[in-house]
Amino acid sequence: MNFLWKTAQRPSVFNSCNFRSSIVVTRRRFCANVPEAPNDSVRVRFAPSPTGFMHLGGLRTALFNYLYAKSRGGKFILRIEDTDQERLVEGATERLYEDLKWAGIVPDESPWNEGPYGPYVQSKRYDIYKQEVKKLMEDGRAYYCFCSERRLELLRKEAVRLRQVPKYDNKCRHLTPGQVAERLAKNDKFCIRFKLDSKADEFQDMIYGKIVYFLAQNEGDPVIIKSDGFPTYHFANVVDDHYMKITHVLRGVEWQISTPKHIQMFHAFGWKPPQYAHLPLVMNPNGSKLSKRQGDVQLDHYRRMGIFPQALLNFITQSGGGFDRELVDVIGPQMNDLIKHFDLKKINAHSSRLNPDLLKQCNREEIEYQLRHSEEKANALVKEVIRMVRTEFADNVKGLDLDEKHVREVLEWSVSRIDTLQDLVKGKLSFLWVLPKTSKDKTIDSDILKVLAQNLASEEETAFTKAELSIFLKAFAERNHLVFEQLMKSLRSCLSGLKEGPGVAEMMEILGRDKTIERILLAAKRK
Repeated sequence: MNFLWKTAQRPSVFNSCNFRSSIVVTRRRFCANVPEAPNDSVRVRFAPSPTGFMHLGGLRTALFNYLYAKSRGGKFILRIEDTDQERLVEGATERLYEDLKWAGIVPDESPWNEGPYGPYVQSKRYDIYKQEVKKLMEDGRAYYCFCSERRLELLRKEAVRLRQVPKYDNKCRHLTPGQVAERLAKNDKFCIRFKLDSKADEFQDMIYGKIVYFLAQNEGDPVIIKSDGFPTYHFANVVDDHYMKITHVLRGVEWQISTPKHIQMFHAFGWKPPQYAHLPLVMNPNGSKLSKRQGDVQLDHYRRMGIFPQALLNFITQSGGGFDRELVDVIGPQMNDLIKHFDLKKINAHSSRLNPDLLKQCNREEIEYQLRHSEEKANALVKEVIRMVRTEFADNVKGLDLDEKHVREVLEWSVSRIDTLQDLVKGKLSFLWVLPKTSKDKTIDSDILKVLAQNLASEEETAFTKAELSIFLKAFAERNHLVFEQLMKSLRSCLSGLKEGPGVAEMMEILGRDKTIERILLAAKRK
């Protein structure tokens, strides 16, 4: 056992009160009398546990912390809470950091760029916790607990049988100093618990308003140092928030019930607690809760889908409020837009469900923004499409049509028609890149194709639309005494080599005038 203090435990008697057995929570919308810190003093933290990989709920929490800090000129801190050593997932810590960087949420302080209040990994702050828990022991606000797991399990079963709230009965609170010393001398296994006050607890939630919770009535004294010597989340969380000078804690509403416990610990140390804002849950489309074990809500899943990071951020900002209405009219909002419009007072107090169709819309808007608002990003899009095409059709690299002008034109055409760039290299759109092989269709001879190419060359590029081309092709078939269906079949073969796909006129619009003529002449030459 690492934590082994021989400090005599002060005797204490639990002062019980006749509170109602149920939790009483009074929730109101944001109260104007909850002060917000000056801009230059705001410090927030995102403190994930590396027991799994980041999902959308975690990303939303990180984003809102980041936006709150940046909108007020403050600092965003990344802290890794790895006290649950048994459930750590190998590589999860590094992935969490990479996920944040991928999303554009770059910490001001973290294990990778430490500031003045490190270390930023809890397992490296062991001496700090040891020092602080000694203070609580000496002040009589914490005590050794020698209860076995078997006894605790029996307590839980008995409470369930009696239809009571399962909780620890605080038995070891009443051990005398002599009894404690005797158990320690025998090296009995122990944990350390925090003594809860029996009074009602209340605090001002920056989103939900006044919260009242009868903590001691519904919970036994919580463990703050586990039997393996590591601090629990609750204890380490409080100590770290104090020493890292955290002013505001924005976290999921599932932690709201623990906040009175944390505030009691702050007060036991004589420290000022931060202000708390609890974010409503983000739910799956079916109303179930998001989970780290869900592969389809992890960030890596969206990366593999071809979702842009800013599109993913825009998607989650539309789940739960927090923004001025003006943001709705912005195409492909960027991080600066989110910072400018973020307003904690506008966060809804109700859970929200994810809408997969909204994600597609956000990704289309991001592609459009990059293509039309930044030449640098547009060039990057072109290069990414070329890379994807070469990867997808690696066995036919010489037969690919990949000059940058063509790729840019395809992107311009597709910006309102695709959900991800990957859509451009899949299925029926492969003709965009793969030049058709020698046409086996003999219904239209090469001379007719050459005439068609000449006629198309005289058409204005502005008239090269699906509707105009449909009229043009019908008129061309009539003038040259061709069966229209046979002309379409031959042109489909010339342009794509595919038996099905987009209509011929639409295919020509996608390819553009120059590429269409080029492919028709190539087919005429091969006949």
